[in-house]
Amino acid sequence: MEHRRYPGHNHWFYESQTSPRNSQAAPLVPEAAHIDDRFLLGLQQETSALQSLLLDNQPALLAARDLSQLLFPDSSAPTLTHTLTLYDRLSTALTVAQVTGVQRLCNHYSARLNPLPGPDSSRESNNRLTQITQYARQLAMQPEVINAASITALDAVGLTEPDIVTLNQLIGFVCYQARVVAGIHALQGLPVRWLPGITPPPDADSRGFGQPPSWLPTLKPLELRYASAEQLAAITFCQPITELTDAVWVLAHDPAALYGWAMLNQRLEPNPSTRLAQAASARILGSRWAFQHSFPDDALIASVDEAELSEEQQQIVTLAAQLTRTPERFSAAQLQPLLSREWDQSALFDLIQAVALSNWNSRLYFALGEAR
Repeated sequence: MEHRRYPGHNHWFYESQTSPRNSQAAPLVPEAAHIDDRFLLGLQQETSALQSLLLDNQPALLAARDLSQLLFPDSSAPTLTHTLTLYDRLSTALTVAQVTGVQRLCNHYSARLNPLPGPDSSRESNNRLTQITQYARQLAMQPEVINAASITALDAVGLTEPDIVTLNQLIGFVCYQARVVAGIHALQGLPVRWLPGITPPPDADSRGFGQPPSWLPTLKPLELRYASAEQLAAITFCQPITELTDAVWVLAHDPAALYGWAMLNQRLEPNPSTRLAQAASARILGSRWAFQHSFPDDALIASVDEAELSEEQQQIVTLAAQLTRTPERFSAAQLQPLLSREWDQSALFDLIQAVALSNWNSRLYFALGEAR
C-alpha cells in the first residue's frame, strides 16, 4: 500500500508511522530550532567552566560551524544536478541523530524539520525518501553493510552523483557532531541523555585489515574537462592531504563540502595518541583506508578490546571504542582513567575531536570507495 503524507505529520517518527492531524504537530523543543551556533547547539552558553578550552579550539570549532551552515542552510533551492531539498537534508540529519541517541541533536533537527513542507504523496517521492532514510540509518549505525548496491539503490530513486556525495557528507557530519557534543557533556560531568531502543551493532569484520588497502570509487569521479572553477579550487586545496589523492575527484562533486571538510581535517592536528584513537574507531567501523592512514597497529586488527597495548594506550582505545559505538552513553567515567594519568582537559578534548572526525572520515571513505 502506498504511504501518504498528511498535514501535521509528526516528524519525530518515520513516514510509515505518521497519522493524520488537524493541526501541525509541535516539535518536542521548539526553541532548539533557533540557535546561533548550529554545531555546538547552545553548549557554549552552558559550559562556563570550559570557555577557555572552547576558545583555544576556535579554529576547528569555527570550521565545524561553517560546515553546519553549509550543509543545513536556512533555505535550499534544488537544481537538476543537486536535487536534495532542505527537507531531505534535515530528515537525514534527524535519522542520524536518532541513531546516535544524542538528545540535543534530536531536539535541534526535529525542531528545524517540523515546519517544513514534506514531499508530495506520490509513490516515487515516498520511495525516494524511504531509500534516503534507510541508507542514512545503515551508514550511521553499521557502515559495514553499505556496498555498491546501496549506492545503486540511491541512483535508482533519482539521486545524482553530487547528491550521493552530499548525502554521505551530511551523514558523516552529524556522526561527528554527535560525538563532539557527547564529549563536551562528559567533560562537564553531565549525561548526554539516552534514547532507548538502539542496540550497538558488532564491530566490523577483520578480513582485509593488515593487507595493503586500496580505494576504488563506487561513483564516477569528476572529469577534469567538466570541473568548475570552484571544484578545481577545492581539489587544489586538498593536494597536501595525501590520503585524499584517490578520493578527491569523487568528493569534488560537492566542492563546498569538500573544502570545508578538508579545512576541518587540517585544523585538527594529529599526534600519536589521537592517531591511535582514530585507528581504533576506523577498525570498529570497518574502514581499512582510514585505519591505514591513522595508526596501522596490527594489535588492533583481531580485537580492539583485547589488543596487546600498554595500559595507557588501552585506555585511549577504550575511550575511542565507547565514543564510537555508543556516544549516547559516553560519560565522565570514560575520561577518568586518563585524568588519573594527569591528562588535562585540552588533551582529552583533542582525543574526543579526533575520534569524532574518524567517525566521519571512516564512513565517508567506506561508503564512496574502498575495495571490498
